[in-house]
Amino acid sequence: MADTTSKIYLEWSDIHECVRILCTKIFMDYPNIDSVMGLPRGGLIPAVMISHELGLPLELHPGKNTLVVDDINDTGHTLSKAPGAYWAVLHNKPTSKFKGAIYAKEVGEEWIVYPWEREDSEALPDYLREVEHLSDSHYIGGLTMPKGAKTSWWKKMNNNE
Repeated sequence: MADTTSKIYLEWSDIHECVRILCTKIFMDYPNIDSVMGLPRGGLIPAVMISHELGLPLELHPGKNTLVVDDINDTGHTLSKAPGAYWAVLHNKPTSKFKGAIYAKEVGEEWIVYPWEREDSEALPDYLREVEHLSDSHYIGGLTMPKGAKTSWWKKMNNNE
């Protein structure tokens, strides 16, 4: 069982180091990769960084030589359902059931908190959370919004304002 109490808080310098390591591996060992796609939510920022570093286009839909990026290969649940033939993550847990990812660093069972995440993030993967919170009118994408913010936005969209 994963350690859901210990957290490691990463800095942007840690992320840049992982991106450099990944880009070196990709450039040297996978020359046929021709584009990058990030898995929402954790893979989006690393995918953009890798795309810039390697000078490859960022895609919304993977082709046969697209690198699909996520932040971490924790249990393997997300990557096992991800499209594509090439996968990369910043961090890999050796206990993961998914074994095909290119990774920058191997980590232990601690919960990794990335600089783009909230510091008070729960040590629980998104896919294990209950779906009930989506019905909360002031919850959007993991962030608590002022009451009415989502409603006001939705009304504007529906009224074409």
